[in-house]
Amino acid sequence: MEKCAGTPSKSVCEKQIHASVGTPTGNRPSPAFQTNMGQGVCARAGLTCPAHVLCPFGKLRRRGGYRQFCEMSNSNDDDIPQLSSHTLAALQEFYAEQQQRTDSGGNDKYSIGIIEENWQLSQFWYSQETALRLAEEVIAVAGEGGRIACVSTPSVYQKLRELHREDFSVCIFEYDKRFAIYGEEFIFYDYNNPLDLPEKIAAHSFDVVIADPPYLSEECLRKTSETIKYLTQGKILLCTGAIMEAAAAKFLGVKMCKFIPKHTRNLANEFRCYVNYNSGLDCEI
Repeated sequence: MEKCAGTPSKSVCEKQIHASVGTPTGNRPSPAFQTNMGQGVCARAGLTCPAHVLCPFGKLRRRGGYRQFCEMSNSNDDDIPQLSSHTLAALQEFYAEQQQRTDSGGNDKYSIGIIEENWQLSQFWYSQETALRLAEEVIAVAGEGGRIACVSTPSVYQKLRELHREDFSVCIFEYDKRFAIYGEEFIFYDYNNPLDLPEKIAAHSFDVVIADPPYLSEECLRKTSETIKYLTQGKILLCTGAIMEAAAAKFLGVKMCKFIPKHTRNLANEFRCYVNYNSGLDCEI
């Protein structure tokens, strides 16, 4: 799933549980995944570790007396814990990566991944290839001068803006306020309040809506569907789990396409695209 468009419900996000939270495919292990004795995963995934965890936000959290990553000073006058050389190096590497992203200017702010996934918000970004394919699809559907609504699909929004095209307009509807860096195109959105939108967002004012509800639950899809039907003039492109096929047809009248979206991380749940129009996505296997 893409970014969260609402406060997490009490039910556990299936995508979050089944995500491959170990080492991202093709990458070396990140400090975010290094926990004591191999127990637990980073708090970013919404879980906790019983002892020290070096989280990706630079926090060293102590839960218990075990000290793998933390070396205590032997001085009686100084009880402040000192980071081990391994942990300090990993932390410095993380900060260096963050600083590089912060220093990136211009069009780099639209790069997928410039804003990191927050797993507590059920955020899992699309791969570059999938984001581009979906962006091209909604551009074609919207037509010249068309309006596109990206509901909980920030990586599609970013790809649309990365294409440097001016023959369409787009808004990103997102719960995560980090995306407010995109100015007036950012619309705060909580799927728990599906019609709580600014007055400037008129009913049926978008030629196409692409949406990816943050949770694989019928409740989340039903509420997101209210937003979709309010925004769209008719055309809908829904991205969600294959297990939601019946619910997607029930709430939105959409059918599964042959195209299979991919994410930057491997998810155990199969994801699919659904549309209510004749789509180019149905030409791919």
